[in-house]
Amino acid sequence: MTQPARAAGSRPLFARQQRIPPLVILLPSLVVAAATLLPIIYLVLRASGAAGGIWEYMLRPRTLAVLGNTLLLVGSVSGASLCIALPVAWLTSRTDLPGRRLWFVLTTLPLVIPSYVGAYAYVSAFAPGGLVSGLLGVGPPVYGFWGALMVLTLFTYPYLLLTLRAGFRGIDPSLEEASRSLGLSPWKTFFKVTLPLLRPSIAVGSLLVALYVLSDFGAVSMLRYSTFTRAIYIQYENSFNRSNAAVLALMLVALAALLLLIDAQLRGRGRIQRTGVGEAQRTAKQSLGRWRFPAMLFLGATVLVALLGPLTIITFWFGRGLVGAQRFSFDWLAIVNAAGVSLLAALVAVVFSVPVAVLVVRFPSRLSAVLERLTYVGYALPGIVVALALVFFGVRYLPWLYQSLAMLVVAYVLLFLPQAVGNLRATLLQTNPHVEEAARSLGRSPGRVLLEVTLPLLRSGLVTSAMLVFLTTMKELPATLLLRPTGFDTLATRVWSWTEEAFFAQAAPYAILLVLVSSFSLGILLAQDRK
Repeated sequence: MTQPARAAGSRPLFARQQRIPPLVILLPSLVVAAATLLPIIYLVLRASGAAGGIWEYMLRPRTLAVLGNTLLLVGSVSGASLCIALPVAWLTSRTDLPGRRLWFVLTTLPLVIPSYVGAYAYVSAFAPGGLVSGLLGVGPPVYGFWGALMVLTLFTYPYLLLTLRAGFRGIDPSLEEASRSLGLSPWKTFFKVTLPLLRPSIAVGSLLVALYVLSDFGAVSMLRYSTFTRAIYIQYENSFNRSNAAVLALMLVALAALLLLIDAQLRGRGRIQRTGVGEAQRTAKQSLGRWRFPAMLFLGATVLVALLGPLTIITFWFGRGLVGAQRFSFDWLAIVNAAGVSLLAALVAVVFSVPVAVLVVRFPSRLSAVLERLTYVGYALPGIVVALALVFFGVRYLPWLYQSLAMLVVAYVLLFLPQAVGNLRATLLQTNPHVEEAARSLGRSPGRVLLEVTLPLLRSGLVTSAMLVFLTTMKELPATLLLRPTGFDTLATRVWSWTEEAFFAQAAPYAILLVLVSSFSLGILLAQDRK
């Protein structure tokens, strides 16, 4: 069948057939891509000056010990998170558990607690002389590997929970029904049919957990466990040869790249799809029977340890500060600083994400695909690595930008731009390109079409993207510590500084505000989940 001819005089701006994008789209995208390469360029240049050479420094026993510590923590937290998330996802999506939706929300809420805030609560309760250990005389291990494992597991397992629950809901129930009809028991069906179907969800969730652990700085520093992020910060702060910090950062980036490569390989081995068409059937809920009470006990213990316990401890310290047990004051400027710089970062990120999203969706090509992937480089880089790169270029080439608010905003944009690009890309894919084509056929310039047609179509995506970047920026710690202007404090740095000095009551109000801010971002995620 022949296609109808395009009307004469039609000059589509954003048609898929048009190969060459206008400069108003291409140039900002190239600037963004070039900026995302700065951290990698820095690491290669700086690492070459390491004492004794790159390879010699990498193979030092102390460096290898840090590598071993990091790998051990990443693997252990990923495994422990799976042990919690898998049964929780199954109970809240596949069983007749009373209050399934409520239990799902409660077990997901630990995501609202930044890991360094969770570490602060954990240390203040269980360190020698803490709230709990002081009363009982004993407590769990606080510092070192076991403390880091416990804290990071409690506040990262929800990443796996979200992907696993989506995986359970996406499985075609006819496959499990066929297995049962062949005589397999429910448990055999789960391990031989359901679990293999969940491998993509497990891989994605485990990757999120692993990347989070790799990039975590606040929790491992408070718990005195030496991973790459902590070692990099110590080298940067205490050593005159910052090339050593660059070598460690390069190893950290290599680990993140390895994780992404493994994930890509796993996802590239084929996909399991539904065999039917139309809307998926609803899966029959499995009766728990006598296991109902143990299941609720398990969920209750998870919520108590990962959510209610930390919030109770933080609230206790806040109340103790109010009644004057410790000298108590509050820096309102920290809220203004945090909100102001986060809002600025969100606006800049959205402005630069629009041309990238338009380029990818309306002008698909190898160039646009490469530029899009380059924007995701910052997402795989820990904040401390991006900060070190900007310090290097700022001191050498842009000294007037060093320790300025502008440089801090650039760091936030490099780190969190993928959140905006991904969200705008999804929004743009749902819009009709013919509206933009019609505007171009009426003689509008590419810039006017972008401002008058495309941006209004992206309104909801723009707001959501800005909100995500804003909320994530509020919690960022290592980049803020290294790049903030002198005397510039945010909620995150206040929690860090007061906790470092063991003034737990002083840290409490800042921690509470951070938790409240994080709750908004989690609300965005939970709004996508429908029963």
